[in-house]
Amino acid sequence: MRLYDRCILPRLTHLVMSNRRLVSYRQRAVAHARGEVLEIGIGSGLNLPFYGDDVRRVLGVDPSWPLVRRARREARKRRFPLEALIGSAEALPLPDACINTAVTTWSLCTIPDPLHALREVRRVLGPKGQLFFVEHGQTPEANIARWQDRLTPLWRRCTGGCHLNRPIDALVRQAGFAITSLEKGYMGMPRFATFTYEGSARPV
Repeated sequence: MRLYDRCILPRLTHLVMSNRRLVSYRQRAVAHARGEVLEIGIGSGLNLPFYGDDVRRVLGVDPSWPLVRRARREARKRRFPLEALIGSAEALPLPDACINTAVTTWSLCTIPDPLHALREVRRVLGPKGQLFFVEHGQTPEANIARWQDRLTPLWRRCTGGCHLNRPIDALVRQAGFAITSLEKGYMGMPRFATFTYEGSARPV
């Protein structure tokens, strides 16, 4: 692992994702979480303060050991236990239908195969389970979308694999979910990096 990936990128990721503008999105994403919760890309645990009393346990998955270590420290302040796993959502070490709620916030952009990861989430969700997501991705504006396509190869090298141009709602549906709510729009500037998908879905 390169020094940049091991030491610099985790700190940079934590700093960027600590932006106050993201707090309201995080609060909405986890507001209805209950029971056994799976969080994809738990990172440094920035969602943990917003989980409510209906949460029994959070299982977090992330490939970055430095970020998971931060999440474990944050979890000591919470009333529910956190089980943080080092790994990828593309191969979840969980049995079928064992999760009540899945949460993903700004994580699908970096997973090498997001469709496979979402299918894994669907596998471990119970029949009445819910997926809550906030992600950035492909814009419907053709001129900006072309810039997303041009910039993504260089962008992902500097940002831990982040893709600017993924059609999040289409991926969720392709993975076997029915979207139950969806809001789309720009969070701010620059537009090529801030088109946001915020919603919920259930396994079909």
